[in-house]
Amino acid sequence: MTGTILVLNGPNLNLLGVREPEIYGRDTLDDIKNRCVERAKGHDLDIDFRQSNSEATLIDWLHEARGTKVGVAINPAGLSFHSVALLDALKMFDGPKVEVHITNIHKREPMYQKSLMSHGMTGVIAGLGATGYVLAIDALAEFAKAGKT
Repeated sequence: MTGTILVLNGPNLNLLGVREPEIYGRDTLDDIKNRCVERAKGHDLDIDFRQSNSEATLIDWLHEARGTKVGVAINPAGLSFHSVALLDALKMFDGPKVEVHITNIHKREPMYQKSLMSHGMTGVIAGLGATGYVLAIDALAEFAKAGKT
């Protein structure tokens, strides 16, 4: 199979590695990107890896992905817990989608425990650190091969 997986990263993830490393780890977003690119090669897929602190930009990128990407992995970060607009854009994407959280949001403070995005996802990975991203690539490759959305 060939194609491209879109990997989106929400607000403040550009500061991974320096932002609260005791919670989010020391991997930078570039480290994660490189791991995703390498993993995708094993599936004969490409990665389009992006980050924005803007909800509107993330939504625009999801709209652009419709009909052109084989899957979406997204770490919506703080938008996970309140952005109905981002959820709606994810629901409109016609392929498989995996939500990724570096931390286990279910063990965090109550305001971080319920992701709205999960309602529009094929699957959710939480609490596995940066490894969650590469596992999302594996899952999306399998879902895309099987035609699962």
